Amino acid sequence: MTRIPHETSGEPNPLEALTLDHLRRRTSMKWRTYPEDVLPLWVAEMDVPLAEPVVRAVTDALDLGDTGYPAGTAYARALAAFAEKRWNWSGLAVERTAIVPDVMLGVVEMLKLVTGNGDAVVVNPPVYPPFHQFVAHMDRRVVEAPLGADGRIDLGVLEETFRQVVSDGGRAAYLLCSPHNPTGAVHTAEELSAVAALAERYGVRVVADEIHAPLVIGGTDFVPYLSVPGAERGLSLMSASKAWNLAGLKAALALAGPGAAADLARTPEEVGHGPSHVGIIAHTAALREGGAWLDALLTGLETNRRLLADLLAEHLPAIRYRPGDATYLAWLDCRALGLGDDPADVFLHRGRVAYNSGLPFGTGGAGHVRLNLATSPEVITEAVRRTAAALR
Repeated sequence: MTRIPHETSGEPNPLEALTLDHLRRRTSMKWRTYPEDVLPLWVAEMDVPLAEPVVRAVTDALDLGDTGYPAGTAYARALAAFAEKRWNWSGLAVERTAIVPDVMLGVVEMLKLVTGNGDAVVVNPPVYPPFHQFVAHMDRRVVEAPLGADGRIDLGVLEETFRQVVSDGGRAAYLLCSPHNPTGAVHTAEELSAVAALAERYGVRVVADEIHAPLVIGGTDFVPYLSVPGAERGLSLMSASKAWNLAGLKAALALAGPGAAADLARTPEEVGHGPSHVGIIAHTAALREGGAWLDALLTGLETNRRLLADLLAEHLPAIRYRPGDATYLAWLDCRALGLGDDPADVFLHRGRVAYNSGLPFGTGGAGHVRLNLATSPEVITEAVRRTAAALR
């Protein structure tokens, strides 16, 4: 499967469009959690203006008063067309999709379909903290199968974990993060095929969070989990929210493989009332018409990755940074600095820059921070300057 690479779109880099003064007028979590003297590079919000097709679609809906309840399959059809163009995947069946409020609430609903109270849900730490939080809150057991030293899925560890979680005869699920947050690893077709084979061998149901799928940079191919052999009983969650900065416009899609269609059909009707109709309009417009904007963003993110690597090499060489192939997040290994398990706390209080602490990401997170690259080069440069100053 060959992804069509992003091209030079002719659109300006959205990461260079807004000033700090403009951004500090925002009232979202990123800009209101910390005092104004703190530079926020933590939560997954981007410092960008919205893509013009999204603004136009939402404005038109508001002008029309089209703010009722969601209906139809426009979102799913837009995602299917995007998947075929970007990932050369024509297997997204609109009839095997369902709208859900957002990806994590969709994950919860999919896990409810294939597991029961007390059942195990396997995760690959270090991983997106809500994987731990949401699973624990729904009375399932979080079981860790840590990533390998290379930051990729360790298939040997995964198989042993699968064997253990089904040894008592109970049901189990595997919550796959693809691409992986926070490492940015893009799982290969071979890796995903091996995952699918293990899941079938041990009777573990796979639920894939693929929210970062459009954010693959360079020549790497994103492979949808449901596209690989053996994944027919898999379930997936996708959304335009991360790639087009639409987290506040709630909408996502649950996708089922052919062998999971009956499971998806058991999704309670009220789940489909959770997404915002205006959110669905925004996400649909992003997928249909936001490709040029996305290409400009990806080019900007590629530039920011190189900039961060260069700045760290010059000013903070003890920090290890292995750029991933997806997401706009950077996973920084700060253990050599001797700042203990939570260097983010030191950088916040001494340097007035906010990163995500690695601790909530589970095993492998101690001594790490997560940095949000979806900002201007000037902000990244200032963040590194402050981080280095915090060590003096």
